[in-house]
Amino acid sequence: MAAICSLFIILVLCTVTIPPASSLSECHRAEKPPFFFIFGDSFLDSGNNNYINTTTLDQSNFWPYGETYFRFPTGRFSDGRLVSDFIAEYAKLPLIPPFLQPGLHRYNNGVNFASAGAGALVETFQGAVINLQTQLRYYKKLVARLSKGLGNAQAKMTISGAVYLFSIGTNDYVSPFVTNSTILKSFSNSEYIGMVIGNVTSAIKEIYRSGGRKFGFLNLGSLGCSPGLRILKPQNKGGCLEEASVLAELHNKALSKLLLKMEMQLHGFKYSLYDFNNNLRQRMNHPSKFGFKEGKIACCGTGDFRGIFSCGGKRPVTEFQLCDNPKEHVFWDSYHLTERVYKQMADQMWAENSKGPYNLKTLFQCH
Repeated sequence: MAAICSLFIILVLCTVTIPPASSLSECHRAEKPPFFFIFGDSFLDSGNNNYINTTTLDQSNFWPYGETYFRFPTGRFSDGRLVSDFIAEYAKLPLIPPFLQPGLHRYNNGVNFASAGAGALVETFQGAVINLQTQLRYYKKLVARLSKGLGNAQAKMTISGAVYLFSIGTNDYVSPFVTNSTILKSFSNSEYIGMVIGNVTSAIKEIYRSGGRKFGFLNLGSLGCSPGLRILKPQNKGGCLEEASVLAELHNKALSKLLLKMEMQLHGFKYSLYDFNNNLRQRMNHPSKFGFKEGKIACCGTGDFRGIFSCGGKRPVTEFQLCDNPKEHVFWDSYHLTERVYKQMADQMWAENSKGPYNLKTLFQCH
């Protein structure tokens, strides 16, 4: 009987699921929310491009942008808040201000460095945006200010406890199609993606060297399926521009590999990777499943799918139409999403499993 009992105990023990290390069961809750640093493009820009010398193609500081939540344009490319705004709220932080906001000298909770139109490559929309390299330069300036203001020890703790969120790469692959650039003819797909991923790698390593350890990433959407790219080839009859979507898929595979490698090579490196691609595609193809009526036609713009980037009437094409209810649409304008989509995505990024070992809730709440 004793032998049977002990066998039973062994069986029970063997079937208990041991939580993976990534669940951070040894989670030490931080006393106060960590700093939040944001890098990237228009999916995360909270208004930096309001303060640079650029064109309205890379700005959204005019109506109807911001109409549903803020009731005025803030420079966000949406009708309301972005993913990063919701993440800040869930982390019990205020809205994170853009680095270039005038009069902003105190950084008590973090900074947003993202710039609409920015890419990982310096050449992407060069001269009109704040590229990733420049965003990193701004970050290093901030680290120096923190050291000066808080003292080295406190600054180091702040930097190592902070969460760093990235959305970068979209413009590197979209810009050749919307500017008739021939750059993609000069490189093979793998060479071009290698250059983009190489610059992303340098950025991560630079932040890691400064003390950063906790990173969040959005991979790239099905780029050719945005309203703005669907209209580029009329012979496709409204289908996706596959050449762009293929580049995004290849980039996403390379990004997954890179992050796994970083986790193995860099001691203490932790990351969350949100599958923006798959989650956006599901909403485009099955909008009603997620509470939307329209998955492919933008709320604001003109032409087929409202794919002509004219929302607000301040760009080269001034004619635009505006839908009655952005909540019914997945796309806000020709390339960007409605606040409602960003909220759904932020909920997933915060609390659900990501393609990386952690979700953002774990990165923010454990240290």
